[in-house]
Amino acid sequence: MKGFKRILLFALLILGSAQIAGANDTARTFLDGIKDYKEDRFTEAAAAFSRVADEGIKNGKLFYNLGNAYLKKGDIGNAMLWYERSLKLLPHDPDLKFNHEYAQSLTKDEKGEKELPLVRILFFWKYLLSQTDIQWAAIIFNLIFWVLMTVRVIRRKKRFQTLGHVMLALGLILTVTAVYNDYEADFIKEGVILPARVSIRSGLTDDATELFVLHAGAKVKIDKEKDEYIRIAFSEGKIGWIKKSDAGVI
Repeated sequence: MKGFKRILLFALLILGSAQIAGANDTARTFLDGIKDYKEDRFTEAAAAFSRVADEGIKNGKLFYNLGNAYLKKGDIGNAMLWYERSLKLLPHDPDLKFNHEYAQSLTKDEKGEKELPLVRILFFWKYLLSQTDIQWAAIIFNLIFWVLMTVRVIRRKKRFQTLGHVMLALGLILTVTAVYNDYEADFIKEGVILPARVSIRSGLTDDATELFVLHAGAKVKIDKEKDEYIRIAFSEGKIGWIKKSDAGVI
């Protein structure tokens, strides 16, 4: 599996960044997961990495290695879930992209709703940068604009006017993107089907009409929750209800 050697670096990160009291236990759990993975005990490795994630640690490399462990144990649903979560934090990591595409090739369902290539071209920065990168870029460009405007006023020179306008435009574009990303994260939920086979039904009971079937790893949109069920949309016309436990939220 590509990139596995870098998990040692993440172990050092845990040791150095967490609080001393809890860091030892967290790091020990992570190192146990590394050992289990190397010795082909992938179920135990996934369990150990999951315990680290349950501590509230959100790290792209951790999520990536969770995906690797699940993929090795043949759990395509959870592998895709953790790869998708990792992609939100590491959108252009080559090893992650490679393993994600490989896992996707093992899924049985074709992609549901597909983004138009033109959209990806026109808004390329949204797909190249992580949410955090976009937020920082928006702050930096806006800060540069105000610095330039301050210098221009103090020195009474117009030489920075064009550059200031460019910084303002970039800052506004990135700010709008950051706001949309926050809206998307809060109100447009996506999930991954976890079981090998799930019946999508017309209602909130197990005997409701079966509308269609999805398999492990299929990516869906979650548009409504009610009791222990969620309504998912896979593609145009393919909408129905499943149990919450049948899908992991990305």
